[in-house]
Amino acid sequence: MDITHPTPSKDQIALLAPFERLSLAQIHLVSTPTQARKACDALAAAPAWGFDTESRPTFVKHEASEGPHIVQLSTLEQAWVFQLHDIACRAMVAELLALAGVIKAGFGLGDDRKRIVSKLGVEPADVLELNTVFRQRGYRKDMGVKGAVAVLFNQRFIKSKKAATSNWANPRLSEAQLIYAANDAYAAIRVFHALQIP
Repeated sequence: MDITHPTPSKDQIALLAPFERLSLAQIHLVSTPTQARKACDALAAAPAWGFDTESRPTFVKHEASEGPHIVQLSTLEQAWVFQLHDIACRAMVAELLALAGVIKAGFGLGDDRKRIVSKLGVEPADVLELNTVFRQRGYRKDMGVKGAVAVLFNQRFIKSKKAATSNWANPRLSEAQLIYAANDAYAAIRVFHALQIP
């Protein structure tokens, strides 16, 4: 018989201590080719990255998203938030995502993958959908980052609704946007390591 594990409710999660997020000092905004090269060098040493993207929300029915507008990659120590306005910067992000042999772990990546193929012209390699891992381990519904952090660390992952629906295409990202974006990727890499995936 299959074992199914319960996923914590919103009310249960609300009672937990907050998850310790990356601070601004550990987050690097990448918008130029020089910054992108430095980011590539720093990321090269890690065998796996937390991975996520953000796109400017669409508010009109049938309006197609032009996202992603940013791509986030994180190690256990720091995160990089890549803006995609600069062509050279965009090309380096595409190279990173197409790199085989480095796991890119995240939650709900189906949409992200499609948008990356469409905008960057590459198929991301070695992408690991963490929701699938939890399902294989007996959790019935999609965990998402909040459920995963609650189950593995007994902590509450705080997500700002205001940041989530903000304009990610803006050339100047706010501190709140940087913290939101970077920590989505950071939580994913923390979860990946806690799951001890071979």
